[in-house]
Amino acid sequence: MAVTIRDVARQAQVSVSTVSRALSAPGLVKEATRQRVLDVVAGLGYQPNRAARSLITGRTGNLGIVVPDLENPFYPAVLRGVQTRAGEASASVFFCDSRENPETEAELVRAMAAQVDGVVLCSPLQSDDVIAELAELTPLVLINRTVPGVSSVLMDSASGMDQVVTHLESLGHREYVYLGGPALSWSHNRRLQGLKGRAPVLGPFEPNFAGGLAAAEQALKTGATAFIAYNDLMALGVLSYLAAHEVKVPQQISVTGFDDILYAAMCSPALTTVAMPTEKAGEVAVDLLLARLDGAEAESRELPTKLVFRASTRIHPMSA
Repeated sequence: MAVTIRDVARQAQVSVSTVSRALSAPGLVKEATRQRVLDVVAGLGYQPNRAARSLITGRTGNLGIVVPDLENPFYPAVLRGVQTRAGEASASVFFCDSRENPETEAELVRAMAAQVDGVVLCSPLQSDDVIAELAELTPLVLINRTVPGVSSVLMDSASGMDQVVTHLESLGHREYVYLGGPALSWSHNRRLQGLKGRAPVLGPFEPNFAGGLAAAEQALKTGATAFIAYNDLMALGVLSYLAAHEVKVPQQISVTGFDDILYAAMCSPALTTVAMPTEKAGEVAVDLLLARLDGAEAESRELPTKLVFRASTRIHPMSA
């Protein structure tokens, strides 16, 4: 049977309330009594329950994560990383979906603040000022966003975009177009930095399948021989639109995405895309959050990305 607080009190020859005070408010107990209680706790291997531990440490043992869209397979992968690392730290995870709404995002963090020790905020769309305000309510770690004084985990989208462009140009493509994501998205703007003005930018488009359909319709009018989609969900929409209009991929148009979600390898043709370290980002975010809870300064870490070459890109016909 598990050791209880009554077992500790009995062996230490004090009351249950004295044990509780010795653990949660040591200043109210004589030092000799407190030490006797601690010795018994150590000897019996007593583990206070979560509620008791929260009194002792001032922590709930809970962490929160807010994502923009759980229907996007990118974010469950991040959540898996958060869950894994939190579990290793004996913490529980509360998660919420803001549905790409900045106001909802902020409301969710405010609601969580009293119930968790800190929050991982994934690809937030709020302004720097609002995020700084939220960081005053509860420790925050951002994924794919930087705000001064707030810890962050970044995935190197700029390098990923440069890898895509280098790949397309190596295949002989000179006319390619970027199908942009949300204008306020940090990832979108980092992709623009990697693009370095080397191609026209269309959009912004919704970062989902429907956004890809709309983007493909516009992109076909440009005469480009390669389309770079903001993410894989958009790229899947692009592939669907092109197939419906009897445009062959990659024979006529090459298509690339970002994220390397599960469906990128399952679609036809399989999608050339930039693999983002989603699960690793979730793990690192928890590491940074736990460090902040232990008094560490705000820190940013950037994780590398890698182009995954599949069947949706090929040598441009005029270069063959």
